Amino acid sequence: MSLIKNKINSENLPKHVAIIMDGNGRWAKSRGEDRTFGHKNAINAVRNAINACNEVNIPYLTLYTFSSENWSRPAEEVSTLMNLLVETLLLEAEEIFSKGLRMHVIGNLNKLPTLVKEQLLRVVDLTKENTKGNLVLAISYGSQNEILEAVKNISSDVKEGKVDVESIDEKLFEDYLYTKNFPPVDLLIRTSGEIRISNFLLWQIAYAELQFLNVLWPDFTKDIFFQCIVDYQNKERRYGLTGEQIQGQ
Repeated sequence: MSLIKNKINSENLPKHVAIIMDGNGRWAKSRGEDRTFGHKNAINAVRNAINACNEVNIPYLTLYTFSSENWSRPAEEVSTLMNLLVETLLLEAEEIFSKGLRMHVIGNLNKLPTLVKEQLLRVVDLTKENTKGNLVLAISYGSQNEILEAVKNISSDVKEGKVDVESIDEKLFEDYLYTKNFPPVDLLIRTSGEIRISNFLLWQIAYAELQFLNVLWPDFTKDIFFQCIVDYQNKERRYGLTGEQIQGQ
């Protein structure tokens, strides 16, 4: 058993971990390969994150799989990513199911190629009764667009008399987000050494702990994940209060 894993306090686990999986291209370049080589070799890192999360019983894991901005990348790279996504889902669907994980997808799925969308929804349907944990794939996802769509939908419901303006609060707003059925993010991890959020879950990470790792995504291991949990547990989460107030609760 991992020595780092043994340091984890099972009574103080984050309910929701989100990961910005960054660094595939630089990992490939450092090996004299093209970017697609990095994407193909990132699958094991995805398995490591899922398995580590499953082993310590963290109920929600969200992976930033493909952003709304990624559509602007070279067509060959986008095509490779879409094909790789389908291949991975075909290979991993049974494993996801057998672990008792329920898969969810958030983002603008209408922009996805038909085959990709069909395969995603197939796995979502296959795992819909699972209760061991939740794997959330953010695909064709952009947080600013998610928030704008929520505002438009609330405005429409106000206009139609379904929502009273005075009733609009944080909870109601969250009900219009893709993540309405998920808890807020407790821990956000980004690999590759970049220190930015990249339009990912901007509302949902309001009080999340943020960890930026100098590790390229294909090198991500279970022990790295476990160390992130240990570091998370060593933080005092105040939610705007003082340390003394937290200790007095």
